Amino acid sequence: MKSGKTGWRMAVGMAAAVLSLAAASGVSAQVKPGDMITPENAVKVKDFVSPGVYYKVAHGMTMKIVPTERIDWPPPYKDATEKYSAQVALSADHRSLVGYVAGQPFPLIDPNDPYVAAKIIWNNAFRPITSDDYDLRYFDCDSVYTSTNGSFNEIAYGQVGHYAGYDLVGRTEVEPLPIDPDFKRTGRLWLFALYPILAPATERGDGFVRYRYANPDRGDDTWTWLHGVRRVRRLNEAMMSTATGTQTWDPDHYSGFNPKTEQYDYRFIGERRMLACVAAEHSPEVRCATDAGGSACPERWELRHIYLVEATPRRSINNPGALDSKTEIYMDSEMWFEPYVDTYDRRGELWRNHIYWLAYRDRPVPDARVAIYPFKREFVVGAASTDVQSSMVTMCYLPGLETPEHECWYINMGAVDRSFFTVDSMVRASEVGM
Repeated sequence: MKSGKTGWRMAVGMAAAVLSLAAASGVSAQVKPGDMITPENAVKVKDFVSPGVYYKVAHGMTMKIVPTERIDWPPPYKDATEKYSAQVALSADHRSLVGYVAGQPFPLIDPNDPYVAAKIIWNNAFRPITSDDYDLRYFDCDSVYTSTNGSFNEIAYGQVGHYAGYDLVGRTEVEPLPIDPDFKRTGRLWLFALYPILAPATERGDGFVRYRYANPDRGDDTWTWLHGVRRVRRLNEAMMSTATGTQTWDPDHYSGFNPKTEQYDYRFIGERRMLACVAAEHSPEVRCATDAGGSACPERWELRHIYLVEATPRRSINNPGALDSKTEIYMDSEMWFEPYVDTYDRRGELWRNHIYWLAYRDRPVPDARVAIYPFKREFVVGAASTDVQSSMVTMCYLPGLETPEHECWYINMGAVDRSFFTVDSMVRASEVGM
């Protein structure tokens, strides 16, 4: 890999060439800006979405096709990539990352590289959407059954006070930069917390915290607080790929593909022009009226340059693996976030689809007063997890539709620090109804 700005320009040039070649080939002839996609003409997009997204369209989700928009990275993340990426490599066994400090690990993606799939996934692990910290406050979710004939019929409603994360490595905007000194002591890459649950009432006060480690052989540490029995419980890592109760989300897919990177094998399927929602029109999102509230629609979808990677769990005594047999990851080559992910059960049949609607702007909501940035960045404004075998969907709105605050996203603002991600903090929040 070439170093410094020369390597960076090469990466940008290669990406531009790929996009120009795809556009010139006429691959997008079947779908064009101005098209309105409904179940009646869903076949027009069948070759431009994943099987799971096609299921959603065929079952009521609509799309407004718009021109493709360029997505730029936050400037501090771009600067860190130029400064540090030349020293990054895969380990000798091609599982782990060596020499990473901040920014994107592998800005030059060569489809002919035998290890391109692993490099794409490591880029996903240190992506530009958040690099330091984030605090998503007050979001809500509806669980419904997809239906093109029935009206909105809520099975369950959920609301969460905080969905937050703190990165110890790869920091680009908030001190300490670029690595939190605590990393040398603990080996933790990032911290995550979801607490307190505010609804349903039966789960009010519950929550969990999760730690990810740099050691490729050390699994995540996760603890949950159950307010009903007033007990902290340590969770088995395999449970992170399991949805529970009356919702379909599992923690490994809260934000795209998020299990421990080294616990999977990766295969590069290819690159294609595919549809994705990266510059959403709405925030808060709009409950879809044509699929009984199982998605956000109609929303803006555009043709994007997408990398396709298949992830297969490594199974061992220490890692019994996820419930799925494989995951198909669709990675946008500019924003480096998955607009959607499909998982397959152990029979090899499509099981769950996860869609993420993202907005590209300088603030999460038009009337934001605090979370305002000097540049545009990506915000996830909607997310749906669909069990295609049962038609059950959990659709989440970020910001929430029925929450006390809708500024919602505080990204790389120092809104949370390491002290937020402890069991004690989680328990205290439950007691005070935070």
